[in-house]
Amino acid sequence: MAVAKRLFFFFLTNILVVATISIVTSVFGLNRYLSASGINYTALMLFCLVWGMGGAFISLLLSKTMVKWSMGVQIIDPNTRDPNLRPLVDRVHRLARSAGIDKMPEVGVYESPELNAFATGPTRNNSLVAVSTGLLHGMSEAEVEGVLGHEVAHVANGDMVTMTLIQGVVNAFAMFFARIIAFAVSNFVREELGWIVRFVVTIVLDIFFTILGSMVVAAFSRYREFRADAGGAKLAGREKMIAALEALRRHVDLNNPNEAPAMNSMKISSKSGGLLALFSTHPPLEKRIQALRSGSAMR
Repeated sequence: MAVAKRLFFFFLTNILVVATISIVTSVFGLNRYLSASGINYTALMLFCLVWGMGGAFISLLLSKTMVKWSMGVQIIDPNTRDPNLRPLVDRVHRLARSAGIDKMPEVGVYESPELNAFATGPTRNNSLVAVSTGLLHGMSEAEVEGVLGHEVAHVANGDMVTMTLIQGVVNAFAMFFARIIAFAVSNFVREELGWIVRFVVTIVLDIFFTILGSMVVAAFSRYREFRADAGGAKLAGREKMIAALEALRRHVDLNNPNEAPAMNSMKISSKSGGLLALFSTHPPLEKRIQALRSGSAMR
């Protein structure tokens, strides 16, 4: 699937989990923040924090399973003797050891002509690094090394956990404001219809505010990409990291955006603009290369 990427599915899973939580808590009367006198704001804040964080961490726990299923990732046996796969496993494990990771990441490959790789997993010692066949066939060994260094840096930096905490806070705020607005709206209808209106408006606003909050999450993601570039440069070498980004830029420039939807979905092509740029999880390639060349990404 061209648009199946780790953060896309993390966002999607999170939205579905938050919506499900809202439905379950409403149906089973778990919304104890409501009373005859109105909203207990302290109880509401605690309710939103617990369930908001819960939704984000459920998404995190499902992240490896989701991408394996959605992208058809084939996990490589760490003891494989396949001459085509053994070097990839050895390279990832060598970089992981250099990054101070105790338990080696799973290594996987998926069939796709795109040049792409990703890292995911709930913790640095329970992670997955996967690459596309297009990347393995379309990049030099040095460029592949740079890409793998970047992905291992994501694991070593604990980026998925960090992004989960940020998403949890965003969820909590989204749920909090959704319920306040829904309660206010329900006061404008007949009493017998109030709970139905409150239920529907809450679900709609939960989804809306969670999508809106994904812009905040995406902004943090762009910052973490610069950090992963710096980490990849330290692990694999700055020139290899720059070479990998240059290869990606050449690939993007040679392909019509309509023919590279997967790269556009992650916004690593720097072709997106306007409102869509706010949802981009990756900074423009030109800025990433410039940061590495100037050394600002290494600080």
